[in-house]
Amino acid sequence: MSHNEPEAKIFACSKSVYLAEQIAQHYGIPLGKVTFSEYSDGEFQPSFEESIRGLRVFIVCSTFPSADNLMELLLMIDAAKRASARHITPVIPYFGWARQDRKDKPRVPIGAKLVAKLLETAGATRIMTMDLHADQIQGFFEKPVDHLFASTIFLPYVKSLNLENLTIASPDMGGSKRAYAYSKFLESDVVICYKQRKVANVIDTMELIGEVKGRNVVLVDDMIDTGGTLAKAADLMIEKGALSVRAICTHAILSGDAYEKIEKSQLSELIVTDSIPLKKESNKIRVVSCAPLFAEVMHMVQHNNSISGKFLM
Repeated sequence: MSHNEPEAKIFACSKSVYLAEQIAQHYGIPLGKVTFSEYSDGEFQPSFEESIRGLRVFIVCSTFPSADNLMELLLMIDAAKRASARHITPVIPYFGWARQDRKDKPRVPIGAKLVAKLLETAGATRIMTMDLHADQIQGFFEKPVDHLFASTIFLPYVKSLNLENLTIASPDMGGSKRAYAYSKFLESDVVICYKQRKVANVIDTMELIGEVKGRNVVLVDDMIDTGGTLAKAADLMIEKGALSVRAICTHAILSGDAYEKIEKSQLSELIVTDSIPLKKESNKIRVVSCAPLFAEVMHMVQHNNSISGKFLM
């Protein structure tokens, strides 16, 4: 290791240890030791139990609710800064609050911008994340952002299915760019779902733009929350003559009765990453780990190598 290349260590927030252990294993180093002291009122304090002076520190933490996960990350970044770490990189497989990326009505916050500023103020020198809800969130940061695409791990899986008459679908107009990127790589057709909502998480109407009759359809999206959109889209496509419908979603939020909706829907399979831990098992849900991808990119960053080869979209 050169004089200008500090040693790297990997740490994790409490709810992301499951993923950080896999990342560290693929990286080839043990996961660093962190303890959390908790007061009786719920306040907590992280503590690095080994020296990180002059080192590159990767802190793995998906910031899904509750807000304790984000607060843990901010406190760990601050602790690393005060412990004289040379580089501090939050590794955020799932960047929470990303749906608040603009003012879509009066008197609301831009939560994604706020989180970006909190991370930088705490002391982050670089950000690593995957499949942001909106690509332009990168512009909220003044520090370098490594925005990885889960297509790197999903596309080989889809190709391994050897599906004939494959069609890629987007569950909404906003995801059409992602769908077209997948279809270009897989040389397939594209259909788009047009939906209207009356309130958040509740779909009023949905229509298809494109033909699915006699096709094996794969829906692609960055996240699945309540599961209502994908379940309705799958049911509509089967009704329109699709042979099968699968869904690829990077971040498995799966809140409320999402598991029940998935089980009762016409989806034959839901493929997700482990950016967020599953709350329970399901015969329809297949998890493809993002740990090897993050470990490889972290290794490239550590050794100042280009990561452009990791972008398939």
